[in-house]
Amino acid sequence: MITYAIGLRNRFRGIIVREGMLFEGPAGWAEWSPFLDYDDATCVSWLRAAREAAVDGWPAPLRSVVPVNCTVPAIGPGQAAEIVRASGCATAKVKVAEPGQTLADDLERVEAVRDALGADGHVRIDANGAWSVDEALRSLKELARFDLEYVEQPCASVEDLAAVRRRTDVLVAADESIRRAEDPLLVKKLEAADIAVLKVQPIGGVRACLEIAEQIGLPVVVSSALETSVGIAAGVALAAALPELPYACGLATVSLFTSEVVAEPLLPAGGFLPVKRLEPDPALLAAATADPVTTAKWNARLARVESLKGRTG
Repeated sequence: MITYAIGLRNRFRGIIVREGMLFEGPAGWAEWSPFLDYDDATCVSWLRAAREAAVDGWPAPLRSVVPVNCTVPAIGPGQAAEIVRASGCATAKVKVAEPGQTLADDLERVEAVRDALGADGHVRIDANGAWSVDEALRSLKELARFDLEYVEQPCASVEDLAAVRRRTDVLVAADESIRRAEDPLLVKKLEAADIAVLKVQPIGGVRACLEIAEQIGLPVVVSSALETSVGIAAGVALAAALPELPYACGLATVSLFTSEVVAEPLLPAGGFLPVKRLEPDPALLAAATADPVTTAKWNARLARVESLKGRTG
C-alpha cells in the first residue's frame, strides 16, 4: 500500500490536495481514495471496488475508447473557457451552485463554456445537490438559454429531484441520489431522473455498477471520483463494458491534478480516452508519496475500514 498526496490546480470539493492509496494485486494496480470527510462505513464500498480491480480484474470491454467530457470547476469565465479549449472535448460539465457564489457567477461561467464549445458542443451542469426545488427551478430557467444537455443532482433528496424533473424541460441526472443512497433504485421508483451517473469506487466496483445500470434502466454516464489515472482506468473499464453508452463520460479529470503517478496519464485525445490498464511509474510514484504522518493516517483508516468490510461483506 502506497499513500499518495497530489495537489490540484483549482480547489475542488473544498480541497486543494487529493489523497489516497495505491496497491498492486494479481490483476493489476488499484486505487482506494475515499474523500477524507467520508465516514468509515461509507468507505467500505470504495475498498470493495479497489479489491475487485486488484484481485478479480474487470469484465471484457465492448469498445476500445470511450467519449468523455471536460470538467470545469467553479472558477472564473476566462479560466473556464481555457479549460474547455485545451481539453479537445465536445462536451463540458460545469460546476454550479458553489457556496459563496451567485447565480450571476454561474451564468457567466456557463456562457463562457458555451462560447468556447460552440453551438454544436454539449454543456451539462452539476449542482451537487446544493439547490432547493425553488432555487433549482429559478436557476434552470436562467441557465436553460445555454441549451443544457442535462443538470446533474440539482437537489439533495430523491423526492426533490422528482419535483424538479416534473417542472422543468431540462433533463435531470442523479448522482449522489444513487451512490450515497440506502436504496439506489429509489430514483427509478419515483421517476426522479432521466440519466443515472455511476461512479465505480463509491458504488463498489465495475460489476456492482453494471448490476445497478441493468436494474435502474436509465441511460448511464460514468463519472470520476477525482482519482489518479490508476483509479480512472476502472471508470473507463465500466464505460467500456456497458451495453450502450449514449453520453460522454465524466472521466477526463486527471488534468485537474498538478502531477500524476503514471508516465502516460489518461488524458483525452479528440474527446476520447483509451481502454487500458495502467502501472505507476516508480519515479513518479515516489514523488507523489505522502509524508509519514499522512501515510500513518491512511494506514489507520484502512485498518478500520478493513474490519468493517469483514462484518458487512
